[in-house]
Amino acid sequence: MRTDSRLPRVLHVLLHLDQLDEPVTSERIGEMLNTNPSLVRRTMAGLREAGFVRATKGHGGGWILLRKLTEITLADVYSALGSPELFAVGRSGDAPHCLLERSANQATSAALEAARATFRAELERTTVADLVAPHAEVIREHQKKITGGKRRENAG
Repeated sequence: MRTDSRLPRVLHVLLHLDQLDEPVTSERIGEMLNTNPSLVRRTMAGLREAGFVRATKGHGGGWILLRKLTEITLADVYSALGSPELFAVGRSGDAPHCLLERSANQATSAALEAARATFRAELERTTVADLVAPHAEVIREHQKKITGGKRRENAG
């Protein structure tokens, strides 16, 4: 089964949007993530619908952050991405007639639900801003070198 890496990739993008003071094009984000700009636009659409980002058009246009990262939890981002499936494990059939198969499905389903609840609780406890906090000073210095000092001062 193919893994879905959209959550960490989108968190990466949000962290960069917070650090920059100008809109970032889908092309530039695509280069950063080594992916196609049209895939960037499709992925960012969920974040736009959730009110986290906005795309501006025209010369100098691109994606901008609308909310502070302290106001966005990882669970919010996960939901904006459509809450992708966490596991490849699933039930063995739609409507099994065998009582033993039903019992196996119930046990598996209960364990999966518990794991999902734990995952969601962890995501709800963490804001996107929390991801950068332990490394804030090093990141600021690095961004100054890369962007020539172009960094929003009200980053949050």
